[in-house]
Amino acid sequence: MQLGLKASTDERQIADRLQYHPDVFEFHLTADDFTTAGWAHLQQMVALVQQSVPRVVLHHPMKWQGWRCELCVNEDAHPELYRFVMDSSRRLVDFARATGTVALIHGGYNQKPGEPDLVGDWPNLKVAQTVVLGRLSELASRARGHVVFENSMLATFQYGHPDFERELLALDLPLAYDVSHAFIVLHGDNDALIASLRHLAPAVRHYHLVDSMGQTHDSLTLGTGLIDWARVLPELNPDASRIYEINLANQWDCAEMLASHRYLQTVAA
Repeated sequence: MQLGLKASTDERQIADRLQYHPDVFEFHLTADDFTTAGWAHLQQMVALVQQSVPRVVLHHPMKWQGWRCELCVNEDAHPELYRFVMDSSRRLVDFARATGTVALIHGGYNQKPGEPDLVGDWPNLKVAQTVVLGRLSELASRARGHVVFENSMLATFQYGHPDFERELLALDLPLAYDVSHAFIVLHGDNDALIASLRHLAPAVRHYHLVDSMGQTHDSLTLGTGLIDWARVLPELNPDASRIYEINLANQWDCAEMLASHRYLQTVAA
């Protein structure tokens, strides 16, 4: 049973996670990590973690100057956001290839009330989706084996829809599967979640394990939501890495991640 933990590049967070000797470590990056000083610090922290952790994943920033880093961003409408999203994605993928790590890029996030409608900058959803798939294909070809693409709750890159999943499989994209995101998209339907997990398993290289009530992005400790982990566990690709992506009461104490691991060990037993 892999122990996968997540932290920022903060040294106190990293020290907290490393004391538990994880098998997988995921860095949650911000736009600050792509400044000159931030990038130098990131390089140092990746080298530090790689001394004791065999699998390291680098999660692309979620936001830049208050904007969601949506891969569907229209260059004509938002040239500066487009430039950051694409330049930072390419830079991260190249760094992952050079260091033997894995870059994680979101196929989308989720539009909240009051936030700009970046999908609406395209003629329709299908066009926005095609743009996203084209950009993902470019990044995949740039560093095959060192990049994965995570599902969102935004309609541009949702798992749980068989036709879209078949399109992903046909493109041979390396996937990251956030179990809670799919569960929420599927409105808490465990049967549909299992069908999706089973369908995409051959293409999945990395999992985010996190519980949910199936309505909002609640990021719960495993065993406290409605996901049926006894059914989920056998459907996970055994060759893929995995981490627990749980909301923490204290960012310098990964107690909720450890509790999730103990719960999954109990389920497995």
